[in-house]
Order: sequence, then C-alpha cells, then structure tokens
Amino acid sequence: MIEWYVKGEEFGNCNCDYGCPCQFNALPTHGDCRAMSAFRVDEGRFGDVVLDGATAAFIAAWPGPVHEGNGTMQYIVDDGASAEQRDALLKIMSGQETEPMTTMWSVFAAMTTTFLDPLVRPIDLEIDVDGRRGRLAVPNVVTSTGEPIRNPVTGAEHRARIDLPNGFEYRLAEIGSATTKTGAEAGVELTLDSSYGQFAEIHLSHTGRMN
Repeated sequence: MIEWYVKGEEFGNCNCDYGCPCQFNALPTHGDCRAMSAFRVDEGRFGDVVLDGATAAFIAAWPGPVHEGNGTMQYIVDDGASAEQRDALLKIMSGQETEPMTTMWSVFAAMTTTFLDPLVRPIDLEIDVDGRRGRLAVPNVVTSTGEPIRNPVTGAEHRARIDLPNGFEYRLAEIGSATTKTGAEAGVELTLDSSYGQFAEIHLSHTGRMN
C-alpha cells in the first residue's frame, strides 16, 4: 500500500435539510442522496508525489441512502495538476491505497457501482470554514455556492457545528446553506437549492482520519 496523507479544507453540499441525517446515522431527508464535494490540499503527499495546492471534487447520486449502494460517481481533478498528482488524487478519492472504509472517499467508492469517466477541468475553489462560505466553479460542469444559515426572522447569520470524534471525514464541521447546479458536461445531474452545506478542515491518510 502506498502511504499518503492530505491536510486541507473541504466544501460540500447535499440534498438533505440542514444538519444532514446521515451525520447522525439516520436516513436522508428525501430518501435519496445527491451531493457535491470539493477540497483543497494545503499539504499532502502520495508516496513521493507532492500534493500541496492541488484541488479536486466529485458529483454523485445514490437512489437511496448511501449505505444501500448503487451510486453513480464522477470525479473532477484540476487541469493545473501534474499527471502524477491527478493519478494520486483519483486513487485517493476512489478508495485505492486506503484501508477499507476508513475515509469518506473509500466509503463512497465502496457504495458506488457506476464510475463515470473522470473530468480534468480548471477548478476555481474558495473555502472559508469559519465564515461558513464556499464557492466552486468548474466551467460547464458544476457551480456551487455556500453561505451561513440565516435566521428566518431577523436575517442574522446562524452558526451551528457537528462534532464527530470518531468520524471518517472530519472532527468538526461548520454547517451552512448551499446551492449547486450541474452543467452540460456533467454526468450527474444536481439541482440543489439552499440545502445542507458543510465546511470543514480535513486531515486524512491511508489509515483514516488523523485529527
């Protein structure tokens, strides 16, 4: 097994209500799961390959809860990454070179039956975890924006967190509201409007979560 680790930030959006029942071992809000997730590596290695500064994302859909499988997944890697970096990111996101079920990527991959051809595209990604804000733009593929949840009466920013001491993705996530729309070149259709948004620091390796 190739040893690897990534340390950085992620921004995600799914079709569930704020809070996302999956985070609490409950069934998804609408019965199915449709999601986007993007991340930036601030520091990372895959064997001898340096991953610092690399970005990647995926769009995915499951007909029911993720744990029931039969998902469809499409990975996106930044066209500014080297061929070695792209190969490393695709292996990490598809659960290769990872102890089974120890990261969210390995879990999602294990629950997926249809892997669409990965896309190599320019990725414009901004993440502010503490501010509960994010933006993803991949031309003709996917756009997503995230912001704080607003008080429905006053409009004031609302702050909520999810703390998972034994989670396989993050230890602490800031929760917000996010909207995602896929484009003509996307293999998975997403139209998410003001649904569950997630902003978190991630520190993962071939053996699982490190922080």
